[in-house]
Amino acid sequence: MKQAIETQQAPAAIGPYSQAIEAGGTIYVSGQLPINPATGQFAEGGIKELTRQSLTNMQHILQQAGCDMQHVVKTSVFLADMNDFAEMNEVYAEFFKAPFPARSAVAVKTLPKGARVEIECIAVK
Repeated sequence: MKQAIETQQAPAAIGPYSQAIEAGGTIYVSGQLPINPATGQFAEGGIKELTRQSLTNMQHILQQAGCDMQHVVKTSVFLADMNDFAEMNEVYAEFFKAPFPARSAVAVKTLPKGARVEIECIAVK
């Protein structure tokens, strides 16, 4: 069985998907855009602030599922511009401790709503 995980501390889904799904003790968090759930707008600032917002959204979803960032085993980072990688990586490092999750980081042509970053993860309880 699968169970939807939802919190108002992260942006609502903008399509037919859940913020996260739990199945068999594994949490699959959908890609988090850098949207401030209080305003419905992108966080203000550059890639550091945008990355921080995406990861904060992820953190709130994981908390709703009874987990935290230490439960994350895999992340995928999608960047609109790979030139943002170093600054994204600085902020990313603030959210995780060793042993770090496995990660993919790729540049994509476009992201929903014209975002510069989107981050998804898999966590295990």
